[in-house]
Amino acid sequence: MVLMMKRGWVVAAAVWLGLACAVVQAQDAPTDQTAQPVEGGQPSASGGSNTGGAHPAVLDSEHRPITAGGFVSTGPVVFKDIGEASGIARWHHTMGAPQKNYILDTVGSGVALLDYDNDGWLDIYLVNGSTDEAEAGKAAPPHAALFHNNHDGTFTDVTAKAGVANDRWGFGAVVGDYDNDGWPDLYVTNYGKNRLYHNNHDGTFTDVAEAAGVALGNWSTGATWGDYDGDGRLDLFVPGYVHYDLSQQPGQGGANVAFSFCQFRGVKVMCGPRGLKGEPDHLFHNNGDGTFTDVSVKAGVSDQPSNYYGLASLFLDVNNDGKVDLLVADDSTPNYLYINKGDGTFEDASFASGYALNEGGRETASMGIAEGDLLHNGLIDLYNTTFSDDYKPLYRNDGDANFTDISYQMGIAEPTVPFLGWGTAFLDYDNDGWLDLLEANGHVYPEVDHTNWGTSWKQRPLLFHNVNGKLQVMPAVEGSSLAKLGVGRGLAYGDLFNDGKIDAVINNLDGAPSVLRNVSDDHNHWVELKLTGGAKSPRDAVGATVYVTANGFKQRADVIAGGSFSSSPDQRLHFGLGQATKIDKVEIHWPSGAVEPVVLPGVDAIYTVIEGQGVKTGK
Repeated sequence: MVLMMKRGWVVAAAVWLGLACAVVQAQDAPTDQTAQPVEGGQPSASGGSNTGGAHPAVLDSEHRPITAGGFVSTGPVVFKDIGEASGIARWHHTMGAPQKNYILDTVGSGVALLDYDNDGWLDIYLVNGSTDEAEAGKAAPPHAALFHNNHDGTFTDVTAKAGVANDRWGFGAVVGDYDNDGWPDLYVTNYGKNRLYHNNHDGTFTDVAEAAGVALGNWSTGATWGDYDGDGRLDLFVPGYVHYDLSQQPGQGGANVAFSFCQFRGVKVMCGPRGLKGEPDHLFHNNGDGTFTDVSVKAGVSDQPSNYYGLASLFLDVNNDGKVDLLVADDSTPNYLYINKGDGTFEDASFASGYALNEGGRETASMGIAEGDLLHNGLIDLYNTTFSDDYKPLYRNDGDANFTDISYQMGIAEPTVPFLGWGTAFLDYDNDGWLDLLEANGHVYPEVDHTNWGTSWKQRPLLFHNVNGKLQVMPAVEGSSLAKLGVGRGLAYGDLFNDGKIDAVINNLDGAPSVLRNVSDDHNHWVELKLTGGAKSPRDAVGATVYVTANGFKQRADVIAGGSFSSSPDQRLHFGLGQATKIDKVEIHWPSGAVEPVVLPGVDAIYTVIEGQGVKTGK
């Protein structure tokens, strides 16, 4: 049923959240974000960020918005924030002015997990923003940060030595070994020119974006790597957001925007993205010599003339034909699903697939993409984070790239409505073999803290536990990461401590990052696979699909680069095994097209598998 037709959602949300909530009807008129386009902008009858309309406020027993409250004193603690103890919290994100008068100030930045020095432990790269003063040369720019994993629960800032400070208005980071030399490289997206940091194998990087032809300009967001043409080399897709001029920012009372137009529920806020000119998308083909060629138009993925507001993207095989397709999450405009035709071009199946819109036939303000086989049927399902006052759609894969929005069926739609979601991921936090769902949240309008709308500027993360295919909201236990407030943006997940438990890092706008260490009190088994591609596959095996049969069912996992808002996860594949002490079958579908069964020596370990050679043994 369409969200706007729901009337009992508030009470249901309170029950599902396990809280004693006071439900308060908001007195505001329905959301009206009418905006006037800037000169030369994309024609639009409305501006701002698309939502599902004004909704009643959900408050907890202490009359706090549920986004910043609803805490419980006891319950299972899944994640503990170790930002301070690990040393990561010494770093601070900065983007624009605190007042957030302009959209450039509000979007925030991502995080990437990568083993940059090939020591077997995940390191953390945090993208930083900038300020008008820094862009004008009147102040030092905020630095991005690379933190080296010390193998003891702490991290050391090695940014200066590694040469990856960026020092531009940064948004995203995505990891991929584009030159197949066995060392992870890093692409960083910015407002202005992007960077391609080539790994020099000695703990340092060199920015080769200009020479490679992938620097671009203006405003790029959540990029993705993938071998779309099957030549064994990673190609690069870069979505564009808003075409922006820092010297003429669209703001309240500015020369290009009438004072009355940029409003949210009658309150004056920053302008956009709707009503502003969009930025096209770019697909870069890897030429194999360190350079790339822009083939966006030829491939059919340039986003022209629509120029939707792209925020996240992901190369992923959604129809199980062995070729990576392309997903693009667009803000306040329809999402894209491009099906790989196998001839260097894509078919736009966005609307036909059901992924362009939500269940109600309405575009959403999509921010991030989570992917995973929720139901153990070998098909990849999708979850998109969206704006507040809107539910977050969960798209079930019905086969042959057909998707159905089942958020209400799964019971997760209504609890997500007050939250403004960004980074997100399917991950198995308790190793029971069923994928759970994690989401970072935070608003874009500081003004919401002075209203009775039932939402907040700083918000807590959401975690849904998968119980045999049904997602259930996990309680926010006081003192745990789920009860910590932040202006969440990028989220990346991975096994930071090589203990078989999946952790997460959240990059918080204008704040210190959150490091969510998995402390789940389960005793289930697990296995992780680090894949190395052969001569006809990308070396880091991005695009590979692995099926593991154990504990009475088959699981699927894919090696990806991108997806979650402007972020990049651990590329080792993790499988929870429940109480199973042996694995019945492992089958790897390599990007080259080869299908390889392998036998793993045991469980509760991380194994390296080399294409055509099986499990690597010895040093």
